[in-house]
Amino acid sequence: MLTVSAPVTADGEKRWCERVTVTFRNTGGSPVASGTARFATHVIGALGIDWGTVATSQPLPAPIAAGAARKQTYTVCLESWRVPLGMRVETREVTASWR
Repeated sequence: MLTVSAPVTADGEKRWCERVTVTFRNTGGSPVASGTARFATHVIGALGIDWGTVATSQPLPAPIAAGAARKQTYTVCLESWRVPLGMRVETREVTASWR
């Protein structure tokens, strides 16, 4: 069983990017050898309106030993055309699948 902490975010170098830090904790009895972290990133308008959510994914910081935790910071970017001038991105949820 792998649990994922709530994402901690910081501005990226461009308005369509964000740095997302999460902790993956392996509460199971065997190591996590590989997997994928999935990010639900929202495009937020100047007035705070949520214009949509885009899913992206990146590899887990594997291996993660049984009972261990790994903290990882990812740079999550959307295509620049998805985030027009005056808008920003906000990653609100991170999930994981593993083997």
